[in-house]
Amino acid sequence: MATNSTFGSHSYSQCPSPMKATSNGVFQGDSPLDYALPLAILQICLVVVVTRILAFLLKPLRQPRVIAEIVGGIILGPSVLGRYKAYLNAVFPSKSLTVLDTLANLGLLFFLFLVGLELDPKSLRRTGKKALGIALAGITVPFVLGIGTSFVLRATISEGVCKAPFLVFMGVALSITAFPVLARILAELKLLTTDVGRMAMSAAAVNDVAAWILLALAIALSGHGRSPLVSLWVFLCGCAFVAVCILIIPPIFNRMAKRSLEGEPVDELYICATLAIVLAASFVTDAIGIHALFGAFVVGVLVPKKGPFAGALVEKVEDLVSGLLLPLYFVSSGLKTNVATIHGLLSWGLLVLVIFTACFGKIVSTIVVSLLCKAPLEEALALGFLMNTKGLVELIVLNIGKDRKVLNDKTFAIMVLMAIFTTFITTPLVMAVYKPAKRKKEAEYEHRTIESRDPNSQLRLLVCFRSARNIPSMLNLIEASRGIGIREGLCLYALHLMELTERSSAILMVHKARKNGLPFWNKALRSDANQIVVAFEAFEQLSRVSIRPMTAISAMSNIHEDICESAIRKRAAMIMIPFHKHPRVDGTFESTRSEFRWVNQRVLEHAPCSVGILVDRGLGGSTHIAASNVSSAVTVLFFGGPDDREALAYGLRMAEHPGISLSIVYFLARSSETDGEIVSIDMNMESSSTKEESWDEKFLAEVKQKISGNSRVKFEERGVRNFGEIVEVGREYSRCNLFLVGRMAEGEVAAALNNNVKCECPELGAICNLLTSPVFSTSASLLVFLEANESDLLEFILFLDYDNEIIVIPTQNYGPIVYWEVSFLQGCELCDIRSFIGQSILCYAFGYFKNYNGTLFPPFAHDEGK
Repeated sequence: MATNSTFGSHSYSQCPSPMKATSNGVFQGDSPLDYALPLAILQICLVVVVTRILAFLLKPLRQPRVIAEIVGGIILGPSVLGRYKAYLNAVFPSKSLTVLDTLANLGLLFFLFLVGLELDPKSLRRTGKKALGIALAGITVPFVLGIGTSFVLRATISEGVCKAPFLVFMGVALSITAFPVLARILAELKLLTTDVGRMAMSAAAVNDVAAWILLALAIALSGHGRSPLVSLWVFLCGCAFVAVCILIIPPIFNRMAKRSLEGEPVDELYICATLAIVLAASFVTDAIGIHALFGAFVVGVLVPKKGPFAGALVEKVEDLVSGLLLPLYFVSSGLKTNVATIHGLLSWGLLVLVIFTACFGKIVSTIVVSLLCKAPLEEALALGFLMNTKGLVELIVLNIGKDRKVLNDKTFAIMVLMAIFTTFITTPLVMAVYKPAKRKKEAEYEHRTIESRDPNSQLRLLVCFRSARNIPSMLNLIEASRGIGIREGLCLYALHLMELTERSSAILMVHKARKNGLPFWNKALRSDANQIVVAFEAFEQLSRVSIRPMTAISAMSNIHEDICESAIRKRAAMIMIPFHKHPRVDGTFESTRSEFRWVNQRVLEHAPCSVGILVDRGLGGSTHIAASNVSSAVTVLFFGGPDDREALAYGLRMAEHPGISLSIVYFLARSSETDGEIVSIDMNMESSSTKEESWDEKFLAEVKQKISGNSRVKFEERGVRNFGEIVEVGREYSRCNLFLVGRMAEGEVAAALNNNVKCECPELGAICNLLTSPVFSTSASLLVFLEANESDLLEFILFLDYDNEIIVIPTQNYGPIVYWEVSFLQGCELCDIRSFIGQSILCYAFGYFKNYNGTLFPPFAHDEGK
C-alpha cells in the first residue's frame, strides 16, 4: 500500500527514486544506508532498542508497553530526533518509507490476526446486561461527543476536509477502548478476578467489536469515488465478505483443529495454509477498499479457540510479529506525528478540548450506567477510568484517517497525544480510587502451621506448580499426606503459576476467570487432553481429598503476592512450592529458570503460613500412585527449633496413611575430647536456646506419647560428637523415599552443621544442602519446612532495657547490638513499634518481648547488652 507520509509541513507527493535491495559492501564504495535491506535492518534494530529502553523506564510506573512504543515512535520521528535533518535523511529518508510502511503493515496484519484469536465470539453471547449497557454507553456518548468536537476542529484547524468521513473518524477515535491493553493493565493491578475486572473485560470485548464495525463504516465513507454509491458498495461488499468467511472458513479450520492432537506438533501444512488464508483475506478486503487488516482480523476471530491449534498458531507468529514487525508500525505513526505543529493558544486549547471530551464521554457515561446498575461508587469510578484506555486500535484509526487525508498533520498530532494521555493516566487513577476489599487480616488468620492445628481438623494446603513436570510428585506427596484417620480430611488448593508477558498468548490466559477466586481452568473451554486438569480431577475422584484448582497469572516479579494472598484467603496451613531445580540422570540438579528461585525466596520472606519446598527426585515415579499401592519410607531428621517441629508435625500427619512408615531421628550432642567436637553456643544465645529446647522437649514428649504402640513409626535418639557423625547417621537412612527437614535447625548439633555445610541454596538451609550435595548419595526426595514464625520476617529481636533504650539484635547470628534512645516508651507495658523499623514485632517493656504469634523470649542481662 502506498504511503503519503509527511514530516511536519513537508509533503512527499512525488515518488522518490527506488532503492536497490542489497549493496556490494563498503569496500566497493557502497553505503549500506543507500540500499533497502541494510537500511531496513538498521531501522528495525533502532526501533527495538529505543522501545525496549522506554518500556524498561516506564515499568516502575506500571505502564503498558504500548505507551513506550507510541512514545518511541514519536521520539524517532520529526517531533524530537527528526529535528536534525541529517539524522532524518540518513536513517529515515523519504525513499525508504514505502519499504518501512510495507513491513509495518505486514506486521500489523498478522498482529490483528492474533487479536482476532484473542476474541471468542461465544463469550460475547454470554455478556451480561450490565456489561452490555456499560459498553453501549461507553461507545454512544463518546461517539456523539466526538462528532460535536469534529465541528469545532473542522471550523478551526481542519478546514476543507470531507465532512462525513471526518465526523465518523472523530467519533470512532474517541469511543474506542483497547481490549488487549486493558487486559494487561488489569493483570498488572491484579484486578482480573474482581467484579471491576470481569465487567471491564466483558464491556471492552463488546466495545472492540463495535469499534471495528464503526471503523469499517468510516473507511467506506472516506473513499474518493465519483459517485456517492461507491461508499455504499464498499460497505455492502465488506458485509458480504464477512458472511462468506463465516460460511466457508470455520469448517476448514475445524478440520485442521481436529487433526491437531495435544502433545504433538501441529502439521506445518496447516500453519502455512492458515497464514496464506490470512494474506488472501487481507488482499480481498484491500481490493474491496476497506483495509487489508480487516481480512486478517476476521480470519483470526473465526479460528476455533479449543484445542492446541490456536495455541500453535500464536506460538509460531507472535514473537516475530510483536517483537520486530509491529514496533515498526508505531515508528511509521511517529514519522507522521509532529508535535511542533501544535503551537499557539488555539491549538493547545483544542488539545485540551479533545482530551476533556474523550475522558468526559467515556468516564462519565460509564460511571452513570454503573451507578444505575447499583455498582458501588469506587467500582463505578474504576470502571470509568479503565474503559478510557486507548491503544493500537486508536493508532490504526488515526493512521487510516491520515492516509485517507481525513486528518491533517495538526489534528493527527492532537489525537495521538490524546491517546497517550488517556492511557497513561489509567493505571494511577485506578490505583487511587479503587482498592479491592481487603483480605482477612493476618491477625484473624489462625492455625497457620501444621504444628498448631488439631489433628482431627481439616488440613488446608496450597500447592503451587509451574508445569506438568511437577504434577506426579506433588500428587504422590499429597496422596501420602491425606491421612486416612483424619476426620475432616485434606483440602487442597492447586495453584498453577503462569507468567504474564507482553506476548499475545498471555491474553488468552486472561479469559479464564472465576467469581470467587483467582483465574482457573475453565471447564467449558477444557479439552480432554489437558493433562494437568485431568490429573487433578482424577485424583479428586479416587481419593477423599477436596481439590480446588486455580491459576495465578502475573509477572514473575510479583507472582509471589498472588501465592501469599491466596494462602490468606483460603486460610492455608502450609504453602507447598517446587524447588527451582530438577534432577538429571546422574543425580545432579540443573536449574529450570533462575526467576523461579527468586519467586521461592520471596514466598519464604512474605508467606503468612508455613512453607514447604519440595526438592523432587522422582517421588513415586512419573505417575500417580493409587492409595492401595502407597508404600514409602519417610524420615524426619530432627535437630530442634520451630522449623524442625513443623517437619515432624507434618511427618506425623503422613504416618496416619497405612502405606507410610515414619522414622524420627533426634540428634543429641554428646561430649568428647576429640577434635571437631560440637561446641556450646554463644552465651548471648543461652537463655533463648534454653527456652527453645524446652519447647522441643515438650513437643517430643507429646510425640512419644502419641506414637506409642504404632509399629509404623520409629523414634530414635542419636548422640553425635561432630559433623562427620551427623553425616554418618544421615547416610543410614539414605535409602528412604522422602526426607522431612527444617530449613533453620536450632541447637548445639545444628550449630555444628551450619558451620560445616556450604549453602549453595540458602533457601533450603544447611541440612537440605547437605542431603543434595554430591557427598551425600541418596535418591530420596526432600521436603524442607519453614515454620510460620520465621516466615513472618522476624529479622530483629527488640526490647527496652533499663536505660530506656531499644536494643535491636539480628536473630540470625545474634551479632552486633544497635541502640536507639526512645524516651517516649518509658512506662509502656506493650508497645506496637512496627512503624519504628517496619517489622511486625511487639515490644514488651518489662523485661520480656514477643512476636505477634505470642512466642515469649527472655531478656538479656543489662551488662551483656552493653
